[in-house]
Amino acid sequence: MPENPCYTTSDMRLKHALLALLALLALLASGCMRLFHAGEDMSADTTVYLPERIRTLDPEHPLAEALAVRNGKLLAVGTRHEVLSAAGHNAKRIELPGATLVPGLQDAHGHLAGLGGSLVTVDLSEATSESDAVARLKQVPATSSQGDWLTGRGWDQNDWPGKAFPTARLLDEAFPSTPVVLTRIDHHAVWVNTAALERAHITAKTQDPPGGRILRDAKGNPTGVLVDNAMALVQAALPPLTDEQLATRLQAAFTRCAAAGLTVVHDAGMDLRTFRMLQGWDMLGRLPLRVYAMATGTGPDAERYLELGTTQGRRLTMRAVKLFMDGALGSRGAALHEPYSDAPGETGLLLLSPEELEQRARVFMEAGFQVSVHAIGDRANTLVIDTLARTQEATQTKHLRHRVEHAQILRSEDIAKLAEAGLVASFQPTHATSDMPWAEERLGKERLKGAYAWQSVRKAGAVVALGSDFPIERPEVLPGLYAARTRQDAKGRPEGGWYPEERLTGEEALSGFTTGAAYASHSEDRRGMLKPGMDADFVALSKDPVEAPPRELLEAKVLLTVVAGDILYAHEDTLSALSD
Repeated sequence: MPENPCYTTSDMRLKHALLALLALLALLASGCMRLFHAGEDMSADTTVYLPERIRTLDPEHPLAEALAVRNGKLLAVGTRHEVLSAAGHNAKRIELPGATLVPGLQDAHGHLAGLGGSLVTVDLSEATSESDAVARLKQVPATSSQGDWLTGRGWDQNDWPGKAFPTARLLDEAFPSTPVVLTRIDHHAVWVNTAALERAHITAKTQDPPGGRILRDAKGNPTGVLVDNAMALVQAALPPLTDEQLATRLQAAFTRCAAAGLTVVHDAGMDLRTFRMLQGWDMLGRLPLRVYAMATGTGPDAERYLELGTTQGRRLTMRAVKLFMDGALGSRGAALHEPYSDAPGETGLLLLSPEELEQRARVFMEAGFQVSVHAIGDRANTLVIDTLARTQEATQTKHLRHRVEHAQILRSEDIAKLAEAGLVASFQPTHATSDMPWAEERLGKERLKGAYAWQSVRKAGAVVALGSDFPIERPEVLPGLYAARTRQDAKGRPEGGWYPEERLTGEEALSGFTTGAAYASHSEDRRGMLKPGMDADFVALSKDPVEAPPRELLEAKVLLTVVAGDILYAHEDTLSALSD
């Protein structure tokens, strides 16, 4: 490059100095750097929380009285005197009388986009009949529209008289020309009208796809319900969400999760578009919660995820993949060794062939991904446990902590094999209390001995991580803790609990939502316990989740949700404490 005669050596030095100063100012403005004067009192940047008690989940120091936060980390955890001395005299104090602080609560299996969709579209979970569900559709929010289609979710025929699957007839009467697609509460079936079937070109001649079922009448015509892989036939015709719609749903989900006391969500099967949006938010520092994302393991996104590989951002991690082995029990899609007790000709559906499961598991393991597989039925669990155990040995990836999502119906020999293989069991306690009114009809008493077997799996030596599977269940953790401790519904039924030998103690239940979930996401050195140096992620509750009578948890409140020292949610009862 030719020399520029307009600049002298001193000019160039000045220019470089100015550029360095501008770079320094930019760092300061971005919060990436801070200058401290000699002797400056850093206690002004420290906050001390003073609740009634702290459950640290640290086995060496299980209880504490106070903790101090500085720069997003825990500075001190201990007695009031110890913590106040470590924090310095200028530290801010937040008194939380009557509150119990616990490590940040984690949901080990949820669906953020699905939760957001449930919050902005019509919710049919309270519908008492097919006709009631259709009546609710006539008063829907505008956000239920997706293009010119009407969408909704949450119906469950098991809550209706007769428990029969709905048909398109009533939907056709109410919406003769508007396509309607309504997702079942378990997300393993959709209910549609004739307009939607026509848009998707589904007729009597359409064959059931592998791993899917089109419900039909006596003449072979589709009745209006598509199960598991058959759902894709109509979903392919559904107009995609706009970026604005997707962002609105995700923002709604994060707000609800923070109010539920969640600091981390393991998103069980994230499409690439959602991941890219959250990745952009994370780069800008706009991601409120920590998200442990599992890549969608099938379809076109799967290959792209393999190309991208695992990633670690500020609060967004992508190092796992989600595969589906079978469907759900409520829609008789769960794959069983023997036929359903209430449908002798049916054994459920395998959404992947055993060969494809092994091939996909191997490819993702070799790429460094933790493999997490949805398995509900006992046949699906046998296949998944055997495949993961065999494939992790062949790829030498046991250290990746592969997971069985749900592990809902297990044979005793498979419980032992799951633990021996070092697989993580990812359970959802409220599934048991939601399913118990009809699960025996599906399975019979003998198979129920290995269903929702949390304590048996834990005693066998497997790590147990707990979640909700929201939006199928509510994201609130307190009802999950109640269900884990009691195996009863909100009215205390059945007396003594449903198969009470599988109940968890208060500490075991809390561990499932903290230390167990942290282990399942490879973050036990940073989260899951409250120890100096760990991330300042914690939650204040109005009741002690370990010692309070279980029924009190149903009325308990989340008072504060804190992530990396940032208060993301504060109950109105705590606002005065924060302003002092």
